Amino acid sequence: MCGSDVRQAVLAKNDDLAANLRGDLARQGVTMVNLLSSPGSGKTELLGRVLSRAVEQGIPVAALTADLATENDAERLARSGAPVQQLLTDGLCHLEARQVRTRLEGWLPADTAVLFVENVGNLVCPASYDLGETLRIALMAVTEGEDKPLKYPTAFGSAHLVVITKTDLAGPAGFDESLFHENVHQVNPGVEIVRSCARTGAGVGTLLERALAARDGAPAHRPPLAPHPHGHHHAPSAPVA
Repeated sequence: MCGSDVRQAVLAKNDDLAANLRGDLARQGVTMVNLLSSPGSGKTELLGRVLSRAVEQGIPVAALTADLATENDAERLARSGAPVQQLLTDGLCHLEARQVRTRLEGWLPADTAVLFVENVGNLVCPASYDLGETLRIALMAVTEGEDKPLKYPTAFGSAHLVVITKTDLAGPAGFDESLFHENVHQVNPGVEIVRSCARTGAGVGTLLERALAARDGAPAHRPPLAPHPHGHHHAPSAPVA
């Protein structure tokens, strides 16, 4: 079996595990949101604001955050008051569905409505792996350049929602937002783009609203590179909590 065949077999196995996990979570009333971005995009700070807003509103949310090492992000997110767990990948540059399921077993609170998964900071490998999410969000800071979607078409082309972060720095960074929109829609026509700023709280309410809409079954944008496009039936596996 050649390298490409091995990779396809690995992805196919992951897709089956992800479909089973998605089904199990749905039966428990849980919606998973997968956050993808480069390192330093401001993803953790923004997620912390979203979790805090949910806690303030009495919405039962939880978060799983992934890194190669340290539990720094889990400690930061836990300040929101939401249940948080750290998943250390021991050098692996992405999360896989089996890792998520294993980490959730025996931990995920029974009343959770939305589970946010902060993926490893990387726009390459994580984009190929379905985790069992209902909503996939690609984030990019204004300091990263308008052509990022063209450089990482799989990450942005598989997103149900795109978020611009650190918009308070758009002026100093010389960020051309109209060009960014053009580039995003070149790889993912029609996807919604949300402006956000963790410092001011801009966009936080919108992100929480989109997650809750996904939980409530609102029709989602269908990206051209949808992470779970086939909808095949998979037999259910063991509960995750």
